[in-house]
Amino acid sequence: MEVIKDLNELNNKRVLFVTTKGLDYIRNVQEVKLLMEAAPGTYVIGSYNRSYFVRLISVIFKLSFTSFKRYDAVLVGFAPQLILPLFGKKMKRSGCMITEDFFISLYDTFCHDRKRFMPDSMIGRWLHKLDTRTLKAADEIICDTAAHAGYFTEEFGVSADRCKVLYIEADKDVYHPMNLDRIDVMAEYFGDVDLKDKKIALYFGSVLPLQGTDTVIEAMTELATQGYICIFIGPADNIDQAIYHRSWLPQLGLAKLIDISDICLAGHFNDRITKAHRTIPGKAFIYEAMHKPMVLGDNSANREYFEESDTVCFAHMSDADAIVEAVKMLSEKA
Repeated sequence: MEVIKDLNELNNKRVLFVTTKGLDYIRNVQEVKLLMEAAPGTYVIGSYNRSYFVRLISVIFKLSFTSFKRYDAVLVGFAPQLILPLFGKKMKRSGCMITEDFFISLYDTFCHDRKRFMPDSMIGRWLHKLDTRTLKAADEIICDTAAHAGYFTEEFGVSADRCKVLYIEADKDVYHPMNLDRIDVMAEYFGDVDLKDKKIALYFGSVLPLQGTDTVIEAMTELATQGYICIFIGPADNIDQAIYHRSWLPQLGLAKLIDISDICLAGHFNDRITKAHRTIPGKAFIYEAMHKPMVLGDNSANREYFEESDTVCFAHMSDADAIVEAVKMLSEKA
């Protein structure tokens, strides 16, 4: 599987970038940056609104009045299944080359990850057909890991030579070493905290099933009893009182708390969901950009990109004890 680091095949082309995910999302920031380097005149259709429904309606409205003849190529980011069935044929008739970032399979997400529908149900079969048709509509497919590309090839019959791997990259304008005073930062978000001779372990996430956040919380609860300061950022409601918790933070606030942390938990940690084995969590690239030691779930996708080292430790998925031991191991090396 070819791994790419840029979008230079779109050099000097007239490019339209479309996404229904927030424009500040890590993958969108990366792709817009790469497009602007390759094709400086790239036009972006997207939104910063926090409501997915509002973003989707806004994007569809704008596309409805877009003349695709003005463009040589269209890159459809997250999620092409919501765009190409409506506008793919019009793009093709206008002569556009279509590249899609098939970041997630809706079939895999709703039938196997979140288990909202049975794979053989009417909706499950419809989602499978939607994914298949969306993949076939593109001239080129960008995937986040080789493991995901292999799954798309096997499950949906897409030709492997149309798939390329573009690993996620953190926005280094936001996520970079800051060397902040950790007492001041903790006071800003959690009040006065005794940090003397204590290590800080941090995790953040949107609490999706594949992330295995129950396992993370179990591990942090144990680490807290061993003297660690544990910070969990995400919309969870079963957080032990010993864990410092914020439901959400803007990117700068998140970056500040990562900066003062000693060890960060990346994941994914749910061993029961196959998608978790095929995905490298975006937070891992953020931790890497901020030079932070991290614990990764031991799976094929993570091992595509990362290697065991003094700053990277793999832990068995769905195993809180393994995460605790990995944190302690990294603490000794730090």
